[in-house]
Amino acid sequence: MTSTNTSPDGPDLTKGVPLADIPVTGVLPGHVDGSPALLVRLDDGLHALSGHCTHYGAPLADGFVVGDEIRCPWHHACFSLRTGAALRAPAFAALTTWRVEIVGQTAFVRSGETIKSPTQSPAVQRHLERIVIIGGGAAGFAAANRLRELGYQGALTMLSEDTQAPYDRPNLSKDYLAGTAQEEWMPLQGADFYAGHAIDLRLACNVTAIDTQARQVLTATGDSLGYDALLISTGAQPRRLPIPGFDLPNVFVLRSMADAQAIIQASQGATSVALIGAGFIGMEAAAALRTRGLEVHVVAPEEVPMAPVLGRELGAFITGLHKEQGVIFHLGSAVQGFDGKVLTLADGSSIATQLLLLGTGVAPRTELAMAAGLAVNDGILVDATLQTSIAGIYAAGDVARYWQAGEQVRVEHWVHAQRQGQAAAANMLGGGHAFTDVPFFWTHHYGLDLRYTGFAGGWDDVQIDGSLPQRDFTARFFRKGALVAAVSVGRDLENLCIEAALHV
Repeated sequence: MTSTNTSPDGPDLTKGVPLADIPVTGVLPGHVDGSPALLVRLDDGLHALSGHCTHYGAPLADGFVVGDEIRCPWHHACFSLRTGAALRAPAFAALTTWRVEIVGQTAFVRSGETIKSPTQSPAVQRHLERIVIIGGGAAGFAAANRLRELGYQGALTMLSEDTQAPYDRPNLSKDYLAGTAQEEWMPLQGADFYAGHAIDLRLACNVTAIDTQARQVLTATGDSLGYDALLISTGAQPRRLPIPGFDLPNVFVLRSMADAQAIIQASQGATSVALIGAGFIGMEAAAALRTRGLEVHVVAPEEVPMAPVLGRELGAFITGLHKEQGVIFHLGSAVQGFDGKVLTLADGSSIATQLLLLGTGVAPRTELAMAAGLAVNDGILVDATLQTSIAGIYAAGDVARYWQAGEQVRVEHWVHAQRQGQAAAANMLGGGHAFTDVPFFWTHHYGLDLRYTGFAGGWDDVQIDGSLPQRDFTARFFRKGALVAAVSVGRDLENLCIEAALHV
């Protein structure tokens, strides 16, 4: 998952470039030792950094510069141009930075002299001896990582029900399910990372209760872990439908690595699969399973898949891509039952299929929070700093219902969960900052990458600029005349600019 650019653009920065060629704003792209690099002029002088995003390797020269930050064009990770530090997810590793020397009117990047990114530090440092994180997904991992980045040196425990260390969940329905992702791509970090950062990661750990009076977390194995601050990042779980046959062994959901591996194993001896639901995960899974050569049926109650989120025109466009690849749609249809071999629809028609994949949405995992007495309403209610109704307990990710543009919302996006985890970590240590990041996600269908920024709940108008057939467009969503979100294909920089405008 790295860029395939083998001939970097621009000058060799180690051989020197005239000071006059370095722009006052933006960056000068070039290369250092054959790899893309950036040279930037800031108020404290010149800075040189590696030019690939440390998430998926996107060319940062195509990104968006805001002050002393640069934002990745693909997945909107954010880096400091001054230090190279990864400021916001989905990137966690810093950019390489080099010393710049000015000789006369020429700037030289000294490739053999790297500069270590300094440790970030919050405005206030609370004295906490023990922090516990419940959940080993996007928010939990990001929080643990950020706590150590911020210099927290106390005990840090992460309790995860998963049997595997935190991994790249968005890829489960994309390249991993398609069989085009290498296994080593999936872990967010290797086992040595957790040991090296003194993160006590406990896998296959079932938390049974939170004792808010004693400030302890209880597990199914009888362990009791005290905490000074607690983060609940339990995520969401797939919804199961009370339909006959939906509990059979060849009926699957896709949420975890184990789910994906089970589907892959079952698909190796199958020729057909039916998907219930036409949301983003379901449609990505449809594309992945078509890549594996299966006949794919998609059954959904709506007339146009994803129309409530993308609008009818864009929803029809995405559906058309799948039809071109042979996906068979059964729209406006309800499911009646499944006998393990035949899926029966409410209109009496049937689909012969060997596998059934449910993509019928998820529900936030709030049981622990409710039992502990926290305020819950389709998610754990949090304030602007992501703190719950009980002081010292925070929530982040799919399970959190937080304040966005004056209303309480719950957003089920991977990048947003990571950024909430980072924000919660800083606020545990006394940061006291409101979480105001703009939601962002991406989805992939047969080589087309669609990037979505903002939150369009309840939009009433959509305006599309560009050409859908040419895969070059931006769709803007408005509510009462105000721009609330945008979707783009082939216009990465424009999408970044819209995100920045929505953040104001």
